Amino acid sequence: MARGRSLRGSGGLRILAASAGGYAVFLAAAPRTSWWTAIIGLALIGGSLHGCRVKPALGLSFLAGATFYLPLLTWSNIYVGSVPWLGLSVLEASLVMPAGTLIAVASRRLPGWPFFAAAAWVFGEALRARFPFGGFPWGGIAFTQPDGPLLPAASLVGSAGLAFLTALAGFGLAESGRRIWVHRHELSRAAVRRSVLIGPVIALLVPCAIGGIGRTTEHSTAADPTETVAIVQGNVPRAGLDFNSQRRAVLDNHAARTHELAAAVRAGTAVQPSLVIWPENSSDIDPYDNPDAAQVINGAAADIGVPILVGAVVGAGPAGAYNMGIVWDPVTGPGQTYIKRHPVPFAEYMPWRPFFRFFSDKVDLLRTEFLPGDRAGNLDVAGVNVGDLICFEIVEDSLVRDVVNGGAQVLVVQTNNATFGYSNETWQQQAMSRVRAVEHGRQVLVVATSGVSAVIRADGSVESRIGLFTPGYLTPTVSLATATTPGTVLGGPVEWILTALTPLALLGALLWRRRRTLEPMEEPSL
Repeated sequence: MARGRSLRGSGGLRILAASAGGYAVFLAAAPRTSWWTAIIGLALIGGSLHGCRVKPALGLSFLAGATFYLPLLTWSNIYVGSVPWLGLSVLEASLVMPAGTLIAVASRRLPGWPFFAAAAWVFGEALRARFPFGGFPWGGIAFTQPDGPLLPAASLVGSAGLAFLTALAGFGLAESGRRIWVHRHELSRAAVRRSVLIGPVIALLVPCAIGGIGRTTEHSTAADPTETVAIVQGNVPRAGLDFNSQRRAVLDNHAARTHELAAAVRAGTAVQPSLVIWPENSSDIDPYDNPDAAQVINGAAADIGVPILVGAVVGAGPAGAYNMGIVWDPVTGPGQTYIKRHPVPFAEYMPWRPFFRFFSDKVDLLRTEFLPGDRAGNLDVAGVNVGDLICFEIVEDSLVRDVVNGGAQVLVVQTNNATFGYSNETWQQQAMSRVRAVEHGRQVLVVATSGVSAVIRADGSVESRIGLFTPGYLTPTVSLATATTPGTVLGGPVEWILTALTPLALLGALLWRRRRTLEPMEEPSL
């Protein structure tokens, strides 16, 4: 017992481990490809929390969350100042605290604690994905793994399962280090080595094994039908919040690139696409209310001769607006639409505006509030079932799953990253899209106003891209998948099971101990 207590160490070492752990997890985020630093970071966080009581666990987990979210979300302060960035980062860090507390308690109460700690981490991510204001799941641990060996597991157990396996590897590593330290004077005996290491080694190998099995379940697109799809990145006059301050400039840019593509098709230097995708906010004025905007889109669609999926802000009146995808036919004009289902709080609508105005007058920079849609983004574009996801929606498990269950043959992310400049935001979004491609066995087309637009294969690799603030177009041949991966079917149930696992296990352990305490002692026989 003395050695076990001594391992708990000083508060300073725990603080250092928690801080370094959170920052190491950040170092795994895109555009970096060092997936393994997330596992090391989780090991440090697990080591700092092991054996802790509740109060220090709260502080340590907040510290780990802060050193992760503060650098991760720096893109949120580029044009609006530090207050929103600090507020969002502190809020997300505080929501790491319940998971950290569960990890600490599990390490003291449950055998095989790395397994329950990994489940507790999923519990924390599920909480952040739903609370407050509908949640902000940005920063999920699964999205640090698009270049790692565990990625194929997403096709088997979904992104929540991938997060669990990544966390299990990290906490298993923490337990290996802990046991080696505790038994460092006894490690010369082979029997002790086996007893010390076998459990943690299993915790490290299981994720890799499931990742290998997941590779066998990845959808092969070889037998799928294909279509040529054009994605257009028109660029914006300037980066920043006023990217669309020059009337119709963004729309004209996207129309001009589409006319260039049509000319290339006629010249035989480009393949005729079956459909064209424009990004979110590609029409910077409402084409329903502005005849000149409608005329520009009509001209582009007629020139290329196929439907265009246009992103537009529609109905910007006092009652609110819609962030909308519109299927624009070259003959009949606007048809099917999709309205973004989860507008982003503080970016697309302002909750509790009077309250937050006490902290910053920047809340009033958001003048038009977006209203949510109520149905999944499955659109028929030239006979292709397109699963339309607008910007941040790619990070939300249920919204992506809904369009796949709705028959989406290809996933499209219409996005406008101009308001984040040259930051890492667009690369982090692309990493999420790569994980989604594997999870659901679908190609993903990321179509951005200012970049980075990209074509992502079903195995998560990036086929081609257009750089930041560079106008252009791509005409990839896209596989139209119809098969359903286990990750699509199991992703939701896996998340709920893992979310409930550690609280229920701790409750069961508490009831068991109480029952044993209350059992009457047997009277000695005479």
